[in-house]
Amino acid sequence: MSASAVFILDVKGKPLISRNYKGDVAMSKIEHFMPLLVQREEEGTLAPLLSHGQVHFLWIKHSNLYLVATTSKNANASLVYSFLYKTIEVFCEYFKELEEESIRDNFVIVYELLDELMDFGFPQTTDSKILQEYITQQSNKLETGKSRVPPTVTNAVSWRSEGIKYKKNEVFIDVIESVNLLVNANGSVLLSEIVGTIKLKVFLSGMPELRLGLNDRVLFELTGRSKNKSVELEDVKFHQCVRLSRFDNDRTISFIPPDGDFELMSYRLSTQVKPLIWIESVIEKFSHSRVEIMVKAKGQFKKQSVANGVEISVPVPSDADSPRFKTSVGSAKYVPERNVVIWSIKSFPGGKEYLMRAHFGLPSVEKEEVEGRPPIGVKFEIPYFTVSGIQVRYMKIIEKSGYQALPWVRYITQSGDYQLRTS
Repeated sequence: MSASAVFILDVKGKPLISRNYKGDVAMSKIEHFMPLLVQREEEGTLAPLLSHGQVHFLWIKHSNLYLVATTSKNANASLVYSFLYKTIEVFCEYFKELEEESIRDNFVIVYELLDELMDFGFPQTTDSKILQEYITQQSNKLETGKSRVPPTVTNAVSWRSEGIKYKKNEVFIDVIESVNLLVNANGSVLLSEIVGTIKLKVFLSGMPELRLGLNDRVLFELTGRSKNKSVELEDVKFHQCVRLSRFDNDRTISFIPPDGDFELMSYRLSTQVKPLIWIESVIEKFSHSRVEIMVKAKGQFKKQSVANGVEISVPVPSDADSPRFKTSVGSAKYVPERNVVIWSIKSFPGGKEYLMRAHFGLPSVEKEEVEGRPPIGVKFEIPYFTVSGIQVRYMKIIEKSGYQALPWVRYITQSGDYQLRTS
């Protein structure tokens, strides 16, 4: 079972708009939500699910709003939360930002969307691209004689409209990997993981079926191929268009794609990653009035690759002043409001090593000892490269008209939460 009713409340808990789907929970019960939330907050026992008697409130906060679903049954909580987050996503695509003002300015459309998103407590059409075909910003000016509900709503493929035509049929595939890394002061890697996403931009006519092949270790084992150049994907999550039963059976990623941009899948690898950009730093104190920080950065990835837009954030004592910098490449600037020096390097080839020296005046050296030193943070992006070694082996495009289509693949590795402790 799912939600009985959905409410959107302002920051004080006053209902702005609501939709009663099943009628088995009195709408007045929402009055208990805010006092309960405040009480639990004061007690330090606040939880995403609050109960008052037989009524359960499943809630999330977004901007200056609370979205609350009520139920008196043993509901599928994960489904309800997934629905609430999806509702926020749809509203944001309609109104750019979801806040009290956008609800007040768009009452009619919000009601229409709540009607289409859920029926008798069960989620229905939640794809904003499809909803935008028939719930428009001028919804009160819908032309008569025009079918109000497009066929997609009753289709098995609710995320794609029929009759799409392109002069040039193309698919762009982006494989983007973020590296999360934490290194301690003696150089040991404490945490390392890769979080990957495969994003598609689809310009295809008709109702094509796509099959994506990756160098997935489980697939290679199933087909008796060498595991040498395969990767072990964990926590794989797919867009709703992927046929999960097919993937479970033979690891084939088969789907009829939505039109335009969407995220096909995400994955994680908890493999030990060699730090792609290695940082060493030395601090020298001169008497009680000056400090010099020397930072060495080394590209530990293959020489034919280049990291772009590298930013190395080096923490400095909060009372530092009169900065002077010397860099072997790029430029450095002091950002006093964040107590960091940012060393920017536009282009950093693999195997290269660069130096930055920073001199500061320091009124009180003792203060820095008490503060401790935050880690050095690094941002970067390396195109045409994946740290996991994941590869798109093929993309088959099958459509009944038999047209030829071109798939284009791009690989990018970027920094996620990438930090190196220095003390």
